[in-house]
Amino acid sequence: MSNSRLLSAAALVLASVTATGLVTSAIAAQEQAKPKPVYKPIATQPFSVGAFRIALRSDTGTLARLSPAAEAGFDYVPGGREAERQGDGYVHLGDLHLRLRSAGGEWQDYASQRARKPIRTLPATAGTIAAADITASMGGVPITVERRWVNVGGVLALRFTLVNRSASAIEVGGLGMPMVFDNIITERSLEQAHTQASFVDPYIGRDAGYLQVTRLNGKGPALLVVPERGTPLEAYRPILQDRHAPKGDIFTDKSDRGQTSEGFYDWTVASKGFAEKEWKDANEQWNAPTSFTLAPGASRTVGVRFVQSPSIRAIETTLTANKRPVAVGIPGYVVPTDQEASLFLNSAQAVSKVESWPAGALTATAAGSVKGWRRYTIRGRDFGRARLSITYADGSVQTVSYFVTKPLDQTMADIGRFSTTKQWFDDKNDPFKRAPAILTYDRDAGKIVTQEPRVWIAGMSDEGGGGAWVAAMMKQLDNPDAGEVAKLERLVNETVVGKLQVADGPHAGAVRKSIFYYDPAEFPDYYDKSVNWKSWTSWSKKDAGDLGRAYNYPHVAIGHWVLYRLARNHPGLVKTQTWRWYLDHAYKTTVAMMRDAPYYAEFGLMEGDVFVDILKDLKREGLTAEAAEMERLMKGRADHWKTLQYPFGSEMPWDSTGQAEVYAWMRYFGYQPQADVTREVILAYDPTIPHWGYNGNARRYWDFLYGGKFPRIERQIHHYGSTLNAVPLFDAYRQNPADFHLLRVAYGGMMGGITNIDQTGFSSAAFHSAPDMLKWDPYTGDYGMGFYGHALTAATYLVKDPTFGWLGFGGNVSQNAGTISIAPKDGARTRLFVAPAGVWLTLESGKIAAASYDVKTGAITLTLDPADAATPAARLFVETTVAGARRYATDQGVEERGGRTIPLSAQPTRVTLKAN
Repeated sequence: MSNSRLLSAAALVLASVTATGLVTSAIAAQEQAKPKPVYKPIATQPFSVGAFRIALRSDTGTLARLSPAAEAGFDYVPGGREAERQGDGYVHLGDLHLRLRSAGGEWQDYASQRARKPIRTLPATAGTIAAADITASMGGVPITVERRWVNVGGVLALRFTLVNRSASAIEVGGLGMPMVFDNIITERSLEQAHTQASFVDPYIGRDAGYLQVTRLNGKGPALLVVPERGTPLEAYRPILQDRHAPKGDIFTDKSDRGQTSEGFYDWTVASKGFAEKEWKDANEQWNAPTSFTLAPGASRTVGVRFVQSPSIRAIETTLTANKRPVAVGIPGYVVPTDQEASLFLNSAQAVSKVESWPAGALTATAAGSVKGWRRYTIRGRDFGRARLSITYADGSVQTVSYFVTKPLDQTMADIGRFSTTKQWFDDKNDPFKRAPAILTYDRDAGKIVTQEPRVWIAGMSDEGGGGAWVAAMMKQLDNPDAGEVAKLERLVNETVVGKLQVADGPHAGAVRKSIFYYDPAEFPDYYDKSVNWKSWTSWSKKDAGDLGRAYNYPHVAIGHWVLYRLARNHPGLVKTQTWRWYLDHAYKTTVAMMRDAPYYAEFGLMEGDVFVDILKDLKREGLTAEAAEMERLMKGRADHWKTLQYPFGSEMPWDSTGQAEVYAWMRYFGYQPQADVTREVILAYDPTIPHWGYNGNARRYWDFLYGGKFPRIERQIHHYGSTLNAVPLFDAYRQNPADFHLLRVAYGGMMGGITNIDQTGFSSAAFHSAPDMLKWDPYTGDYGMGFYGHALTAATYLVKDPTFGWLGFGGNVSQNAGTISIAPKDGARTRLFVAPAGVWLTLESGKIAAASYDVKTGAITLTLDPADAATPAARLFVETTVAGARRYATDQGVEERGGRTIPLSAQPTRVTLKAN
């Protein structure tokens, strides 16, 4: 899959976006109002198989319906579009893709959907629903291809049998079964999309791999696609839209791929043929590409089964019940080298061996078993991607993908240093007067991006341009560095206020869309003439100065708010303005958003939960008038969302970045039912899967168009949605520690956002999941929104799970008699949740070196780091989050602004909290 073919798809999507670069719900309404073509109906045959009602097309034998038996109105596949997708070139469940070659020959491709021919019905054997020889539709394939739909004891299965009837051996280097599920949002309202559409997440884990198909509303049941023997999920290949694919590619689909439809994928059993051609320039694949050879007269059967899970949270239980090997990584699959992780395996087969790729990158040491689960202690050694291959006694292999990082304190230092040095822009002759600034960086080119046809990327605003400096700012929240803070004060006072943000007058506090813009008349010699400046993305000065995009306002509010927190809690660190000045400007930015950008303020905004923190700080500081006004403005938004069934509208047709703010305000104003709906919707597109890339990876597949160097429609791995969606899930878990699923997903997303940071401190917008790349995008782009989520939620969690026992998320756990100790290793060391006590401890200054929990008395003891020049005292807040749990308090220090100010010394300070 070449970059050029996906670029053409990106161009199509960009061309469909409005002149301001925004897609609104109005577009969906216009689409629905258009006259619909009339299609000839198709004939189908209905069947009932266990938990499902299905229908097969009478002509092709492909799947036209897959519904839960109890819900005839819901369909996992796009059955409602079957008539419009009935012609040649549309893939369906039941189609097949093959890449074959004979000895010494070239790879040849064959696809059943390309030019359909009548299939030949085969005699049905016991349990067979429908059997057919589909060879005629495979375009001259040199082998026989038989397909069977089978009822295996009440479980639906799809099988293909390949038979080599030639006199020569044939190598199968590409075998893909299209997985076609209804992820199409086109022409659907948000309400329709959430109740009718599904998203698919893959576990690309070879013989233990599976797909989970979950409804957008998060409700059950969920669908699992699991492999039969000899059908590994080796790779997950996007099926491109045929009109944008390169010449000769027949593994395509006529359906539109774009912002309203992610498209479909091949369950790829053998991928060596792709690895030798389209993927030859890619990084290492998730699994080693393989092929298999059919000798003359030999056959091979592959297949998958369709299993129903009662809910998203029951997926692993359902896999176990269906005798599938299950892996659970604690705390996840991102492993800093100074942290100890665990891998729990549940399988019917004994484990024969566990191997690491690259050799030595990971160590897995057997550590006994607990309640039927084998436990392995995992340690990471070599930075970057790694993989464990678990071979079972029957020869099957499960792979678990990990990412090894530096210790997180080093990672924090790296991103702070890189963003304030390599990305620091201080050109006094810049015609757009952006200096001083922190701008987008191009890792491939090794330089700052000072101009881009998508002008916001070089203009310090919107997500693709604001990400760089927001990341630098959020790094300071818990890990301030005096030199970096000094630069950021300059950035805010000399560039943000007055250039990006209106300084005074009737629009004071309002935020422009970009400082950089395209005006060849004003700057005839500035712009690179080798690139295209003719699309809507090259905003004029007037368009760049527009104040109406509310999404830009949280970025600026974060800048002011972080500097307020630093000034308030770290004496002498902030020098240019007072804490009151910065908090006042955070407030004014919020008010300006509601005044000058009211339309988009009706949506939840990425990083919008910073407004909740600003409001709380206004109240703590006794700024009553400002707090009352801000609360009034925010309640108006929350009251509107309360009236909506799914209050997650966006400038995009569907989005995964507004939910966090919606949840935050629902919780703040006591609208718990709406908060619960929001939580479940997040779980629909944010899975827990034994793979660092997909675990906690909130779905996003279009933002490379707006913030990446390679603007492709492509599933993004750990785009900023991963960490932003972790914020509400962590909060929900702290309210209900019994819901362990919430913590696992949240932690996966929060830590996934760290993998974007390389060993030098460069931070990528996201990872390209398509197998022709499998690498980080070279632009920093909108990563700063993701780092905001990580910095806000970085914490350590001490948990006692009923199955796995005492666990640490973000810290290493040890036990001594009745005392459980944990050494925090997270990127902040300022937040700790003790789940058995239901207590949430947060520091606005100071750091936690260690903590212990007395199981019998419930007492919690913190050991705090010694004082430093900017941190003479710790600021501790204690919150009981679980209803009915005991209250914790300490008499050390003095009460101040709702917390305890505890003096620090040259030695570690111990703080004891007791339950009342």
